Amino acid sequence: MMKMLFYFKLLFFITQLSLSSAYINSRLLNNGNHYLTTEEHWLNQTLDHFSPFDHRQFQQRYYEYLDDFRSPNGPIFLKICGESSCRGITNDYLSVLAKKFGAAIVSPEHRYYGKSSPFKSHTTENLKYLSSKQALFDLAAFRQYYQESLNRKLNRTNVDNPWFVFGGSYAGALSAWFRLKFPHLTCGSLASSGVVLAIYDYTEFDRQIGVSAGPECKAALQEVTQLVEEGMKTNNNALRSLFGASELKIDGDFLYFLADAAAIAFQYGNPDKLCSPLAEAKKSDQDLVSAYAAYVKDYYVGTFGVNVKTYNQDHLKNTTASANNSDRLWWFQVCSEVAFFQVAPANDSIRSSKVDIRYHLDLCKNVFGDNVYPEVEATNLYYGGSKIAGTKIVFANGSQDPWRHASKQISSPDLPSYLITCQNCGHCTDLSGCPQAPLSIEGDSEGCSSPDAVNKVRQQIIEHIDLWLSECQDGDSSGRWSAM
Repeated sequence: MMKMLFYFKLLFFITQLSLSSAYINSRLLNNGNHYLTTEEHWLNQTLDHFSPFDHRQFQQRYYEYLDDFRSPNGPIFLKICGESSCRGITNDYLSVLAKKFGAAIVSPEHRYYGKSSPFKSHTTENLKYLSSKQALFDLAAFRQYYQESLNRKLNRTNVDNPWFVFGGSYAGALSAWFRLKFPHLTCGSLASSGVVLAIYDYTEFDRQIGVSAGPECKAALQEVTQLVEEGMKTNNNALRSLFGASELKIDGDFLYFLADAAAIAFQYGNPDKLCSPLAEAKKSDQDLVSAYAAYVKDYYVGTFGVNVKTYNQDHLKNTTASANNSDRLWWFQVCSEVAFFQVAPANDSIRSSKVDIRYHLDLCKNVFGDNVYPEVEATNLYYGGSKIAGTKIVFANGSQDPWRHASKQISSPDLPSYLITCQNCGHCTDLSGCPQAPLSIEGDSEGCSSPDAVNKVRQQIIEHIDLWLSECQDGDSSGRWSAM
């Protein structure tokens, strides 16, 4: 979230990976028990929450899961869908929490993404209503709509169930921001890998990849980058073909693709998928670039399901609205609000130095025109960045996740922050388990190199949810929403 998530470039973060690298490809969420429900519901949503004169609406998709709901007064868990098509409610660790608390789970799709687009064409002009601020008001309107619908079903009026908000990556940031801006509408929030700090030059992303990789793998990746840059000078077409990326004509697009392919192994808890073949190639004196190309094609494109075209700026210019294409949408949010420009540090970089601020700004201008620029300072001023001043928000991050540096990592009163430390603890480990891709049913922690570290943080999250639900309930003499 939330190439972010967000992606930020993002949990969960659930359609094509696009350029955000922050959410899990839907091909890894196959049918069967990976979803609690895929039954679609709809509401009429306001297009512009900030205009008293614009009364246009659009159809917003949402999902509900009531199997564990302790009717009529059980809590309602609002699971935010982020920067991708929302195809249902995934069966991650939230389903375990729903059982413990007797909660309903409801999940609205983010405006513009999936089937919830107000327009059939995503021109830059039509994208002006795509923002985190509008999305937060969507969540508030949905929360009111759903509560009133539930009250009608239960034949009652003016009753509020206790609500708790969840999100991962960019949706994790939205979860925190929702509690910040609408504290009266939720008892608390979980921001899993919540990227609340907009960053213009996100050099810490690359540095974290180096730390997560370890000295040997890091050195191999740096050598790959050097060899690729040299190869681009002499045999550019053949090199791109080796990686199955001939369509990427812009050098920066190709180099960003290669950098993302490496990052994803650590972001989603699969470091051995990348580092083991590179170590073997070095040991046996094989061609390192060919070994890396095999990983990119077999894992990043093959298993993980990334489409090379998502790095093609000509593809990002496509304005046709599609339920299966989120690439242009997330890049608009990147180029207008949060940046998260993953650039090479000045020293000891893994990615190419050609992936710099100028590359990102040129991309934004090329794809969206002259008038779109990331208002990073305004975004952080509005929400507070990592100094967010909300209450009853719990932050959780994986120690190997390069996105954690855009989250809140230092605890403060009523804003606890936990770092889950293990060798494959990445993006949204608390909700997804290990590895984070493919999805572990019910967020199973047994695949983590340190399950105890994950389970300890989960227990602390449960205690916060239990306490905050009890503190906001009204008129119940029991005083607690006990986790069953």
